[in-house]
Amino acid sequence: MASTSARRVPVWLAIIAASLPMFMATLDNLVVTGALPVISRDLSASIEELQWVINAYSLSFATFMLMAVALGDRFGRRTVFLVGITVFTAASILAALSHETWMLIASRALQGVGAAALMPLSLTLLVGSVSAKLRPAAIGIWGGISGLGVALGPLIGGAVIEGWNWQAIFWLNVPVGIISVPLVLLALPNSFGAKLRADVIGLVLAGLGVFGLVYGIVRGNDAGWGSAEVIGTLGGGVILLVLFVLWETKAAAPLLPLRLFRDRSFTVTNLVGLGFSFGIFGAVFILIQFLQIVQGHTPLEAGLMTMPWTLAPMIVAPLTGLLSPRTGTRLPIVVGLVFLAVAMFWLASTMSPTVAYGEMVPAFLLAGVGMGFVFAPSSTAVLANMAPADHAKASGTNSTLREIGVALGVAVLTAVFTGAGGQLTPTGYVNAAIPAIMVGAGVLGLTALIALALPSKRAARANARLAAQPVESTVPADLVSSGA
Repeated sequence: MASTSARRVPVWLAIIAASLPMFMATLDNLVVTGALPVISRDLSASIEELQWVINAYSLSFATFMLMAVALGDRFGRRTVFLVGITVFTAASILAALSHETWMLIASRALQGVGAAALMPLSLTLLVGSVSAKLRPAAIGIWGGISGLGVALGPLIGGAVIEGWNWQAIFWLNVPVGIISVPLVLLALPNSFGAKLRADVIGLVLAGLGVFGLVYGIVRGNDAGWGSAEVIGTLGGGVILLVLFVLWETKAAAPLLPLRLFRDRSFTVTNLVGLGFSFGIFGAVFILIQFLQIVQGHTPLEAGLMTMPWTLAPMIVAPLTGLLSPRTGTRLPIVVGLVFLAVAMFWLASTMSPTVAYGEMVPAFLLAGVGMGFVFAPSSTAVLANMAPADHAKASGTNSTLREIGVALGVAVLTAVFTGAGGQLTPTGYVNAAIPAIMVGAGVLGLTALIALALPSKRAARANARLAAQPVESTVPADLVSSGA
């Protein structure tokens, strides 16, 4: 049985306490992406090592997110949230002190573990801290702050790197983390859910399985796609993931309840989330370095240049969320994915060392609008037919698969880049980057076709009415979406 403290706190204080750590984690991801060319020069990092700077975070984030939700239910959501803040802050210090690439990669993996607790639990704690009347406004502000972290990431990262150094992007997290701890203790009451046994076996099988797949893809070009190392890790990853699925069918308290996939809207939306992250963030990994390595822009200039892309979702996503009840979720998601596919194809088709910024702006805007069309309806579609008791697991699953998509997208598109002879030099980059981004565009186009399988507006309403009917459940009904 869930329980929450009865004490009342000002709504604004609860919003700040829940949002500040989440903003820190959201901001950090794109800040690091923009810093990759500088990190590469300073640490003499190869493109394979740069992949792991991103993927170490994404994989640990994806692996531990659902476990963090379960641990929050058992030991207290605020308690686990505070542990996440502490781990993320400590990992940021280690990242800032790194003088070897492997140190930075290990620190990023530890950051991902901390973020896995921050992202899903921040909204849960916020919802439990405000009245039902003020809850929609509080959630809206929380979502806006999350989007602001994504939008400002490249700009803040560029300014910090240009004014100081790349280590400063991690030092910035330390005061935020220190301030967040007393704020959380003051403003957010602790709450509990069902004290179920943690699915450690599921965690290990899923985590090692996905790691095996990503590792095999990353090593493919260097070690050889037919080598024992690559075949062994790819095959081992597949076997472990199959074992994970089999285990989840038998586990008393599964990390991922497979029954959720009986719902078409949930299943298709998760496939969309995986393909969306694969295509778009794999392409971003290639594009952000093009602006600096090939065209010679500073990190700050690159951040400013990509603002049409990063800021557009801040405007489009809320409007799409308001219109979704009228349009349904299928239409905006499909249109958004088509926009993204066209934008990536546009960028790949026009890419050259001398391409003018003005030729890239329309594609940047189209990509930003497309992302805005996908974000809000996806959050709605994944929970459309879920019982309230399943909201946290359902939303956490979607966030997990999106992070896996990031890792796989970066790995596969970089494999295409290096396989085409790509190098981190002004003259060895473009010809290899073009086919890599084309692959991202193709995956986004395929994902748009998959999104056509989402229920129509009429079918979605009928399913929602059925889902609203009372059902028996052994899980507390006060869990909410992770929102990550």
